[in-house]
Amino acid sequence: MSEGGGPPAHERVYRALRAAIMHGEVAPGAPLTLRGLAGEHGVSMTPAREALRRLAAEGALTLSASGRVATPRLPPERIEELAAIRAMIEPELASRALPRAHGALIERLEGLQRGMAEITAKGDAVGYIRQNLDFHRTLYLRARAPAMLALSETVWLQLGPTMRALYGRLNRTDPPLHHRTIIAALKAGDEPGLRVAVRADVTHGLRLLLA
Repeated sequence: MSEGGGPPAHERVYRALRAAIMHGEVAPGAPLTLRGLAGEHGVSMTPAREALRRLAAEGALTLSASGRVATPRLPPERIEELAAIRAMIEPELASRALPRAHGALIERLEGLQRGMAEITAKGDAVGYIRQNLDFHRTLYLRARAPAMLALSETVWLQLGPTMRALYGRLNRTDPPLHHRTIIAALKAGDEPGLRVAVRADVTHGLRLLLA
């Protein structure tokens, strides 16, 4: 552990870089260096190396034979595969969350949706991706299925840079339409409708990249 009882250095670097990649702060194909990462976070090369290795194991980074580290440029078939995984896992998480989707949760989701409208109006890509994932995570936490949620977060991590590229391509001016449908299905206790809405939400944008 680090001084003051906080997490060790490699864990701090890992968490910070993981969040940056997941939220689209790092573009597809962007190179990363041990020296740059260590300097940015004020640590030695060893914890920076450990953080990069962990993220590479999760599919968030690629390591070439020459030692070059970068975020991956996902080919169409990989994007399609990850979209299919989201379409399988996330409707199930939402379905499991539905019995515990009480008023406080719905109010929280509605607040996040309003926040997304404000962020979209500002053209804040990173803020948009962060708020979008927060919307989904807030709902899925009620599923009480930590292993399934962890799988979803690994997919989000691999897609982070691609989602940033997608945001620029879509040139969004409105928050996600399907979020309103998700909230409406939660209010109505409509499990089939909720599954359809979540599946549409998590695949619609990604499939535009394959058109």
